[in-house]
Amino acid sequence: MANDSVSIHGIWASRWIFILAATGSAVGLGNIWKFPYMAGVYGGGAFVLVYLICIAMIGVPIMLAETVIGRRGRQSPVNAMRSLALQSGASPRWSLAALMGMVTGLLILSFYSVVAGWSLDYIIGMGRGEFAGIDGAGAGARFGALTADPWRLTLWHSLFLLVTAFIIARGVVAGLERSLRIMMPMLFVLLLVLLGYSLTTGHFGDGLKFLFHFDLAEVPDGILAAMGHAFFTLSVGVGSIMVFGAYMPKKSSIGATVMTVGLLDTVVALTAGMALFPIVFAAGLEPGGGPGLMFVTLPIAFGNIALGQLFGLLFFILVAVAAWSSAISMLEPAVAYWVERSGRSRALVTGVIAALCWVVGMGTVLSFNVLADARFFVSDADGWHLFRWTTEGGKTLFDSIDYLTSRIMLPLGGLLFAVFAGWVMGRDVVRAELSLRHPWMFPVIYWLLRVVAPVGVTIVFVAELLK
Repeated sequence: MANDSVSIHGIWASRWIFILAATGSAVGLGNIWKFPYMAGVYGGGAFVLVYLICIAMIGVPIMLAETVIGRRGRQSPVNAMRSLALQSGASPRWSLAALMGMVTGLLILSFYSVVAGWSLDYIIGMGRGEFAGIDGAGAGARFGALTADPWRLTLWHSLFLLVTAFIIARGVVAGLERSLRIMMPMLFVLLLVLLGYSLTTGHFGDGLKFLFHFDLAEVPDGILAAMGHAFFTLSVGVGSIMVFGAYMPKKSSIGATVMTVGLLDTVVALTAGMALFPIVFAAGLEPGGGPGLMFVTLPIAFGNIALGQLFGLLFFILVAVAAWSSAISMLEPAVAYWVERSGRSRALVTGVIAALCWVVGMGTVLSFNVLADARFFVSDADGWHLFRWTTEGGKTLFDSIDYLTSRIMLPLGGLLFAVFAGWVMGRDVVRAELSLRHPWMFPVIYWLLRVVAPVGVTIVFVAELLK
C-alpha cells in the first residue's frame, strides 16, 4: 500500500506544481549555454534523437527513483532513505548516499550563485546600453573586468544567494510554490518572446540548420556527451527531485509527471537554441558553447542588431530566472533535513546554511582574481602536488569544486539512488508508488531502473573521471 503520510514541510497543491519545481530544477544555465551547442556540433537532429533515447533510458529512470523514494519516505532525502532502508531490512547507512547528495547540492550552489550572479551584472549592463556597438575585444574585456573585480562578484553572489534563501525560508507553499508559479511561467514567456524576435532576424533558417541538420557521422563522437548530459540536465543525484517528490500529492501519477518534466526540459533547451543562434548568426558571429556564448558572444550580437538592447535585457532576465529556479532546488534538501533534525525554525536554518554556502562561494569569487594562482592537483617538473602557488597547471578552487561535484559526487549519487530504488526498496513498493495505468509498463521501467540506468551512469562516471 502506498504511504498515506504527509511531509511536515507541506504538500504541493497539484502535480503541476511538482512539474514546475522539477522543471525549474532541471532548467538551468546548461540548457542555455551547453545543450544547443552540443546538438549543433554532434549531428543536429541525429544527436537530439540519441539524446532523447538517453533521457528515456538513464535520466528519467533515475528521476523516477528519486521521486519514488521521496514520496514514499515523505521526509528529507537523508531521513527518507534511512527510514525506507530500515523498512526494507537494509542498513540505515544508505542514508549516507542522500547525505552526500545534500552536500553536493550545497557545494554546487556555492559556485553556481557566483556564476549566476554574472547574469545580474549583465542585466544592469544591458539596461544601461553598455553593449551598444561593442566588438569582440570590448566584450571580452568587459567580462574580464567583471571576473577580476572581487567586490562586484561578491555583491552579485550575495544578492543571488539572499533571494534564494528568502524563497526557501518562506516554506514549501508560501515560498517555493508561490515563487515557482511566477518564475516558471515568466521563464516560458521570456523564452517565447526571444524566439519570436529571432524569427525577425532573417537568420532563423541558419539557426535551425545548425541545430537540426541530420548528420549520423557525427553521432558516435556525441554518444557519451548525450549520455552525460541526459544525466546531468535533469538535476538528479543531489536529492532535489527526492525532496520535491516528498511534497507530491499521493494521487498524482509519478510516471506521467516525471516524463513530462523530461520532455519540458528538452523542449526548453531546444527552444533556447532556436531563439539564440539566429541572433548570433544575424550578427555575423560563429556559434559557441559554454560561458563564452552567454557572456561574450551574445552580448556582441545583442549590441549590434536592431532592438538588441531590449532583447538582450530580456535574455539576461531569463538567465537569472532559470538560475534561481535551479538554485532553490539545491538548497531545499539541506534545509528540510536540518529542520527535521534540529527542530529549529525554517527561517533560522535557511539563514545558517545559506551563510555557509556564501562563505564557500567566496572561495570561488576569489579564485577568479585574488587567489587565481592558488592551484590544487598540480603536476609539474617537480612532481605532483596537492596544492601550490603557480600561474600554470592545476585547478583553481572553483575548478576543483566543479570537478569534485560534477565528475564524482553527482554521478555516484545518481547511481546509489537508482540502486536503492531498484534493488533495496522492493518490487512491490516501487510498483505501488508508480501506480502505472498500464501494467505492462512496469516491467520495462523496472528493468531500466535496475539495470540500464545504473550501467549508463557507471559509464558516464568512468568517462568523466578519465577526461
